[in-house]
Amino acid sequence: MTQPGIPNEYSLSTSCYGDRLKTIEDQAFATVAMGFRRMELGLAQEPIPLNGFHESRRETGIEVRSMVIGCLDSRSSAMTGTRLGSLDIDDRAQALLSCRRHIRIAAQYECPIVILRGSQVENPKLSVAADELHNRLVESGPDEGLVKEIAEHVAKVARSSQSQIDHFCRGIHKLIAEFPGVTIAVESGMHYNDLFSYETTGWMLEDLAKQGLRYWHDSGRVYMRERAGLPPQGQWLDSFANCLVGAHIHDSDGVLCEMPPGKGDVDFKLLAEYLPKEAEKVIEVNSRHPRAEILAAVQTLNSYGI
Repeated sequence: MTQPGIPNEYSLSTSCYGDRLKTIEDQAFATVAMGFRRMELGLAQEPIPLNGFHESRRETGIEVRSMVIGCLDSRSSAMTGTRLGSLDIDDRAQALLSCRRHIRIAAQYECPIVILRGSQVENPKLSVAADELHNRLVESGPDEGLVKEIAEHVAKVARSSQSQIDHFCRGIHKLIAEFPGVTIAVESGMHYNDLFSYETTGWMLEDLAKQGLRYWHDSGRVYMRERAGLPPQGQWLDSFANCLVGAHIHDSDGVLCEMPPGKGDVDFKLLAEYLPKEAEKVIEVNSRHPRAEILAAVQTLNSYGI
C-alpha cells in the first residue's frame, strides 16, 4: 500500500475530510502528510474559512489546483453557481455574484480551474418523477422497462431545460469574459432531473468551447447514469475529450458513488486511455472512508496508469 509521505501527482478533495478537520490549515497538513502535493477546495456540509491558508501553503508547498463553485457556501444554499440557469432573474443575478466571489478567491489562491457542478431543472413534476425512478432502480435494478422510462425522462428534462441552459450559457459567457485567467469547467450531473446531462453538456460545449468553457469528468456519477441505461463513460469521454481538463475520480457500484477506486465497478482502464497527462486528477471519496483507503486508492490508480 502507498505509504504516507510518498509524493504523488493527484489532488485530494477537501470533501474527503467531512467534518473531521475544522480548519484549512489542518486539511492542508493532513493532505501533505498523505503524500499529496495538490488539493481541491471541494463541497462540504459546513464550509470552512480559508483564513491562514497562505501560511499553510508556504510551510507545506501544497497547491490548490481546482475549486468547486459552492465550496464556500452551505450545500443547502440556493445562490451558488448552480442557479446560473434559474428562470428567476433575481436568482440568476445572485448566482452570478456568488460565482464572481468564488472565482476571485480562486485567482487569489492561484487556483487555475473552477468547476460548476450540476443543477436541477426547475420543474417540480419532473423532479418528483426523477426521484421515483431512482428509487425504483435502487429497489429492483435496471430492468429493460425501467431503463427505457429513465431514458425518456432524461430526454424530457433536456427538452424542458432549454431556457435554463440558455440562461446558464449567457452567465458563463459573462464570467469567461470577466476572468480570462481562470478556466471554467462544467461537470457531468448524476440525477435524472439534472441540467448537465450528456446531451445538454454537449449543447453548452458546442456553444462556448471556443470561448474557453471546458469539461470536467466525474467517473462515479457518470457510471451511476450508465447503469441506468444512459450514455456510458466511454461516450462522454470520446465526445468531450478535446475539452477535458480534469476529473473527479471515485468508484461506484451503481447505487452509491464516492467510493475509493477499486471498490466498485467503474472502468478505470478506459478512463486512463482518455485522461490527458496534464489533466487534473482529483480523488474525491466520501468522508466515511478512512485514510488507509485513500492511500490504497492512490496505489490502485497508479496500477491503471492514471
